[in-house]
Amino acid sequence: HPKTLQIPLFNILKAFANSNPKIGYCQGINYIAGLILLITKEEDASFWLLKVLCEKILPEYYTSSMPGLLTDVKVLAELARQEIPALATHIDKMQMPWALFCSKWFICIYAEVLPTETVLRIWDTIFSEGSKIVFRVALGLLKLNQDKLLTKTDFACLAEEFKEIVASKSTVNCHTFIEDICDKTGPLPRSRIQKLRAEFGAQVREEQMERERRRKADGSGMKDG
Repeated sequence: HPKTLQIPLFNILKAFANSNPKIGYCQGINYIAGLILLITKEEDASFWLLKVLCEKILPEYYTSSMPGLLTDVKVLAELARQEIPALATHIDKMQMPWALFCSKWFICIYAEVLPTETVLRIWDTIFSEGSKIVFRVALGLLKLNQDKLLTKTDFACLAEEFKEIVASKSTVNCHTFIEDICDKTGPLPRSRIQKLRAEFGAQVREEQMERERRRKADGSGMKDG
């Protein structure tokens, strides 16, 4: 029963925060740790799987300024502009920030937005193939739902459609969903991801340093986050 897992989950999150003070506690981690614990039923196994995901596979997603997450949002936007230019142009034309819909996908590795069985299939693939799967799923969702998204001509309707696509029938059957994603996205070489991450990672770091410089110069505002 989930209630019996509350103490083990607290122990896992506390142990993780102590083992990695740079990250500490970030809200997205509780979804990941909770789902891992539901499957493994073991604190130790859950702790180590959590460390691999947060420190090795998705580094800098969960630090205070989240440069890894912000970088990957930019990477997805660029991949979309290359792979599905009509939809990417539509999203940009509607002035919708990419982070508005995909940061929630990425920060909890789809655990908060897709059906549990589908999430577990995605995670299996992430552990075997690495973080490029995060992008393949995102691109797949965009490609599978491109026609519907293109019909939304105001900001609010487009935002609502992004909520709908992760709850659609196509996401329920984990086997066919993964097959559809693979069919729609094709190969996505690690080298391509690494190149884009290097380019946009430098951009994110520079933006964050510039905001911090301005904050110090005017003596106001919060620390970059």
